[in-house]
Amino acid sequence: MDKRKVIAAYRRGLISVHECAQILGLDNVQLLGYMREARQSAKKKQSVRT
Repeated sequence: MDKRKVIAAYRRGLISVHECAQILGLDNVQLLGYMREARQSAKKKQSVRT
């Protein structure tokens, strides 16, 4: 399954953080760190566009 779809399902509340981590093969701490990094990189990309 595509990682982006799994994370999108988590963000929409369709699956729990634990289920998301299991699908991606990560533990909860790794997943939260990955999502934090992804959010920060998305903010940087937005600031460059404006």
